[in-house]
Amino acid sequence: LSAMGMPDAFGDTADFSGMNGAKNLYISDVIHKAFVEVNEEGTEAAAATGAIVAVMSLAPPPPVFRADRPFVFVIKDNTTGSILFVGRVADPTQE
Repeated sequence: LSAMGMPDAFGDTADFSGMNGAKNLYISDVIHKAFVEVNEEGTEAAAATGAIVAVMSLAPPPPVFRADRPFVFVIKDNTTGSILFVGRVADPTQE
């Protein structure tokens, strides 16, 4: 992503102050996973991309998110309101 035109997000010039009110966050890594399952019942495909955000300096510990039961999630663009991805975790104990 840095080579594709967004290098500031990965260093000390990043400005994610809209997330925590301070300019101490940057993206340290981006992970993308996708799968396609084809069986007798049909085809299922999904993809997800996550960014790991790190703190440039010490900050209070982040809130705890405990995924100990099934849940659904939505990733949306805050600027446009467009839904980018919808997913569910049916069994969070599975890898």
